[in-house]
Amino acid sequence: MRWLGHPAVKPGVFVVWLLPAAWLTWAAFADRLGANPAEALIRSLGDWTLRALVLVLLVTPLRVWTGWSQLARLRRMLGLFVFFYGSLHWLAYAWFDKGFDWQEVLVDVPKRPFILVGTLAWLLLVVLAATSFNRAIRWLGAARWQALHRAVYAVALLAVLHFFWMRAGKHNFAEVAVYASIFAVLLGWRWWRHLMRRRSSAAAGRVSVPQG
Repeated sequence: MRWLGHPAVKPGVFVVWLLPAAWLTWAAFADRLGANPAEALIRSLGDWTLRALVLVLLVTPLRVWTGWSQLARLRRMLGLFVFFYGSLHWLAYAWFDKGFDWQEVLVDVPKRPFILVGTLAWLLLVVLAATSFNRAIRWLGAARWQALHRAVYAVALLAVLHFFWMRAGKHNFAEVAVYASIFAVLLGWRWWRHLMRRRSSAAAGRVSVPQG
């Protein structure tokens, strides 16, 4: 699809992904977040983090299945939006739950498993965001950079576990199952593709061996 290469696409996607944050900011100030606005804000930011993560993991499969190579130019920006919403989600917890009392945060995180795994996911996002630029690719080298950025799969697993534990208290697992299924399919596809590549390489190696 040629329109994906249009110069206006990236700014347009950027604006679209800022809209949820803008709406939540307006809703918070306008008192439109319900009876428990702090909880609504924290959970909404977590939801948008998961949605952005789904899109990031969808970019490569869609590019391969459809041949829309221009999708690759959106992946980095979408990844930074995962970090953006994940950071707002974590900071909202630190603000509304702990009043930015960092000593209380440090005590609370290890005590509650769902916050611990969520924090681990966010710390991985910090590393990925900090190394998402061309200078980091040159510094690390392409192979090591790609290996590091496969940590996005660990982020997805930790995010689902965080979501599962958060919903366990209310025995509400419907949305958890949806995200877990999506991530399982996407990660399964990547694992299958990796195996196919290894088999192709092994087959090519056997063909190239000279016969005595």
